[in-house]
Amino acid sequence: MRYAYFPGCAASGSCRELDDATRGVAEDLGIELVDLAGAACCGAGILQETNPEGALAVNAHTLSLAQTEGLDVLTVCGTCQLHLARAARSLEDPKTRARVNRVLEKAGQDPYRGGVRVRHLLQVLLQDVGERKLAAHVRRPLDGLAVGAFYGCNLLRDPGADAYDTPEDPTSIERLVALLGGNAVSFRARTACCGFHALAVREDLVVRLSAAGLAEARDAGATMVATPCPLCHLVLDARQRKAAKASGQTLNVPILHLSQLVGLALGIDPGRLGVDRHVVPVTPVIEKLEDREVVKA
Repeated sequence: MRYAYFPGCAASGSCRELDDATRGVAEDLGIELVDLAGAACCGAGILQETNPEGALAVNAHTLSLAQTEGLDVLTVCGTCQLHLARAARSLEDPKTRARVNRVLEKAGQDPYRGGVRVRHLLQVLLQDVGERKLAAHVRRPLDGLAVGAFYGCNLLRDPGADAYDTPEDPTSIERLVALLGGNAVSFRARTACCGFHALAVREDLVVRLSAAGLAEARDAGATMVATPCPLCHLVLDARQRKAAKASGQTLNVPILHLSQLVGLALGIDPGRLGVDRHVVPVTPVIEKLEDREVVKA
């Protein structure tokens, strides 16, 4: 399995540990990640709102790079998944594609011909790797871990998402947790917005949103929360202390990106997964797993 790898800005910068974890998981599962030199930000809402045509051209550039490699795109970010998939759908229209290709031509970029798929790591694990192979690679089952799935608001809003999950009541992360040996915990706020895009203007609102979601997960019995989006990861982990203070609650809910959760179950060293970089300590999770490693042939 080979994919054009698009980690996105957050996993490439402010939470680089998620990129490290993804590469470790890919290596263990025999997935080849082909880096796209020159790929730019997906636009992440800001460019989408202020210059939608520019955002479309930027994402067409990324899709064209993947097409040159003859590969579909793999991303680990729910927001990147949304905007790249939307762009890919828009560019299936011949007139739109011709218009955007004129922009790419001016930049010296190969024209985009259409047909590149954008797939999140979650979808690749469940559909392309497959549940049987993934389960066979588990060397440190997540026994005893109650995992709350925080999907966020973007992952399942992209075109075609309903082909592998139900946006209103998803189950894919819960299925993944079960394959890894953990106990999936359901809570109402799991498809809510984390508030990331409002951080610059209404951090007070963001911390209240995240506090409400984390408190729901905790009260439902989750000992940790897993998210498929680096932006949710940043808010739920890095802003959790502010969220606790604003809400007057004790939270202390460890946050793991899906790549890190899978990496732990595959037996990858926690240090390689970058869990020591988190603001909320992941130590309680690691300690529960220390005596459960099972090496399979």
